[in-house]
Amino acid sequence: MGGNSPCASCKLLRRRCAKDCIFAPYFPSDDPHKFAIVHKVFGASNVSKMLQELPIHQRADAVSSLVYEANARVRDPVYGCVGAISYLQNQVSQLQMQLAVAQAEILCIQMQNEPVVMMPTPQMDDLDDAKSSSSFVFQNNHPQYLNFASSSNVIHDSLKRESIFGDIIS
Repeated sequence: MGGNSPCASCKLLRRRCAKDCIFAPYFPSDDPHKFAIVHKVFGASNVSKMLQELPIHQRADAVSSLVYEANARVRDPVYGCVGAISYLQNQVSQLQMQLAVAQAEILCIQMQNEPVVMMPTPQMDDLDDAKSSSSFVFQNNHPQYLNFASSSNVIHDSLKRESIFGDIIS
């Protein structure tokens, strides 16, 4: 910092570190890699201009963001941070789908374990007494799920039909 020990940027650029060096507070001499990667991706001149345009209280956050983006650009030169964000969003979507399937399977198992009470109800058409028989109503309020051995087929079918934008997918 200012005079005695040059900051990482001044060391890398091989120049004398002035007392008012804009890089000194954010790129200390004990972490030269931090500035080296930012310099490689953005250039010292561009970083200096960005920092000068910001209020002092925002500069530390800006440097942190620049270092993160520079590291991401080195790993993925085309997409940078956006590639990492996209990867994580896809991972979250897959995990949400797996969670929905697991929850549906739990619900299916719970419904299969519930006792089913069937009560006879009279037929609407009593004209033909020989053919009339009693119909049954399920009393557990979940009749449509009782015939499924596994709910995973149901969930996968419904997920295939609907995308996040409401479009129908086959």
